[in-house]
Amino acid sequence: MRTIVRRTAAAAAFPLDVDSHPARDDCAAVMTIRIDSLYRYPVKGLSAEPLASVTLAAGQPFPHDRRFALAHGSSRGADEGGWVRKALLLQLMSNEKLATLATRFEPGTGLLTIRRNGRQVARGTITEPAGRAVIEQFFAAYMGDRLRGGPRLIEAGSRALTDTREPWISIVNLASVRDLGRVVGRTVDPMRFRANILVDGVPAWAERAWTDRRLACGTAVLHVEAPTDRCAATNVDPATGARDMRLPHAMHHAYGHQTCGVYARVIEGGVFERGAELSVID
Repeated sequence: MRTIVRRTAAAAAFPLDVDSHPARDDCAAVMTIRIDSLYRYPVKGLSAEPLASVTLAAGQPFPHDRRFALAHGSSRGADEGGWVRKALLLQLMSNEKLATLATRFEPGTGLLTIRRNGRQVARGTITEPAGRAVIEQFFAAYMGDRLRGGPRLIEAGSRALTDTREPWISIVNLASVRDLGRVVGRTVDPMRFRANILVDGVPAWAERAWTDRRLACGTAVLHVEAPTDRCAATNVDPATGARDMRLPHAMHHAYGHQTCGVYARVIEGGVFERGAELSVID
């Protein structure tokens, strides 16, 4: 499906350098940043799990987020216990069929349940060899010739198998997603961006002024490390698996960049809850 980019007057006026608009930097001081929702993605490329709250620890990734991934059997370097390049793994940028599956992981037991169209299609304890084999056999059949060798389910250990080597948390501003929807002329599902924390209450793209600043939530403090560059995974509809948009292209055309959201590092641990407030501090 073709994505029509409408460069509205507001989009045309959007600053390519947020430093040239100091008013944006003041937005967080006068408006409330609210945590709208929290998500983890236990298996890279598979579905999100909503959370009411989460306890984050300093220097650690989001708990159970991208803890597991499915590696192509022919991939060298896709080993247990370390970070792995996404090119070696099944992921939405290349394997949109993954979006048609709904999964549920139970950290206490290690049980992963996979459903398609509401029907259970596979179930296994993926912290044990026998359970992993069940899940690997399912994906071998489900993905077919999209695989490079038989799939291997790997675990990250203390790391997370995100797109970055660092133990960073992903944050997306819902106002920015809504503004992108106005630009492309249709609603954009924020789940396309697969963030851990969705926030609301500040203007669109205000987060582009947060880099190298800190976000506080109660006793917890995050340091914003970098904006998040977006890839073709965002083109996939998370509900249907259809590759029906060209969002990085649309962002580059409308705004002069293709970032949406920011990465942050946990520097002081604490509890994050839906509905809680964040504040920008220096």
